[in-house]
Amino acid sequence: MFAYIIRRIAYAIPILIGVNILTFYLFFVVNSPDDMARLHLGMKHVTPEAIEKWKASHGYDKPLLLNKQAEGVEQLTDTIFFEKSVRLFAFDFGYSDDGRDISYDISQRMLPSLAIAIPALIIGLMVNITFAMLMAFFRGTYVDVSGVILCVVLMSISGMFYIIGGQYLLAKVFRLMPISGFAAGIDTIKFIILPVLIGVVSGIGSGSRWYRTFFLEEAGKDYIRTARAKGLSESLVLFRHILRNALIPIVTGVVVILPLLFMGSLLTESFFSIPGLGSYTIDAINKQDFAVVRAMVFLGTVLYIVGLILVDITYTIVDPRVRLS
Repeated sequence: MFAYIIRRIAYAIPILIGVNILTFYLFFVVNSPDDMARLHLGMKHVTPEAIEKWKASHGYDKPLLLNKQAEGVEQLTDTIFFEKSVRLFAFDFGYSDDGRDISYDISQRMLPSLAIAIPALIIGLMVNITFAMLMAFFRGTYVDVSGVILCVVLMSISGMFYIIGGQYLLAKVFRLMPISGFAAGIDTIKFIILPVLIGVVSGIGSGSRWYRTFFLEEAGKDYIRTARAKGLSESLVLFRHILRNALIPIVTGVVVILPLLFMGSLLTESFFSIPGLGSYTIDAINKQDFAVVRAMVFLGTVLYIVGLILVDITYTIVDPRVRLS
C-alpha cells in the first residue's frame, strides 16, 4: 500500500510540473508583464515609465527565466519564473496585485466554501441514491418512467434558473431566509440553507439518473439472478447486493470531487455573496488579478491530483477484490 501511494505521487509530480509550466507560459509569455500593466493602467495614454513603475511594484520587472545580470544561483532564483511559479510548489502563493496575502485570503475563504459544499454534497448524495434506488426497485413501472422524465426535466433546466428562482420565491416572496450574504457563528445556518437547498435540487436530475444506471447495470448480472433464485426478497437483493457492488463508481465520483469542495462554487458564491474561494476566483478574474488566478489554478490542480489518488486507495476499501501491488 505504502509503495503504491509513493508511486502514484511520483506519477503526479510530472503532471503538476507540466500544468505549472503551461500556466506560466500562458500568463507570462502569451500575456506578457507589459500587457498586464496596460490592462491595469488602461490601454490608452500609458507611458513606458508608468508601465515600468507598475512592473517594479508588482515584481514583474525581472527576467522571465534567466537573469544574466545576477551571479551564481541567483541567475535562476532572481527571475519571474522562480518567484511566481516555482514557489507555488512550496505553497507560497505570494501577494495579489492589490497587495493582499493570497495564502491568508485562501485560509479565510476556505471555511465559507466548505460550509456550503459539504452539506450540499452529503444531503445531495443521500437524496440522489434514495431516488435512484426507488426507480431501480420499481424499474419498468410508472414510478420508474416518471422518475426518469423528472430527472431529464431537472437536467434540462439551467443552474442559473434554480438560483434566481430560489432567491425570488423563498427569499423575496415568502421571506423564509436571507436572499444573500454571510455571517459567522450560529448565524451562518440561515445564510447557507438556501444555497445548500438549491445545490441539492439542481443536482437531483443528473445524480439520480447516473446512480440509477449503476443500479440497473448491477441488477442484470448473474449473481443477482442467483440471489433471486435462492428466494431472497427484492428489497434484500437491492440493499445487500446491488447497492454494495454499485458503491465503486459512486465512491469514485464522490472522492474525486471531495478535494474540489475547497475551491467552492463559482456561480453560487457569486450570486449569494458568499466570501468563499469560488467568489474569490471570480473577483480575481473580473479584476484581472493574475496572481490570484495563477494561485487558484495551481491549488485546483493539486487538489484534483489528490482526489485521483484517494480514488485508487478507496477502491480497496469498497471492493476487497481490488488489491494494490
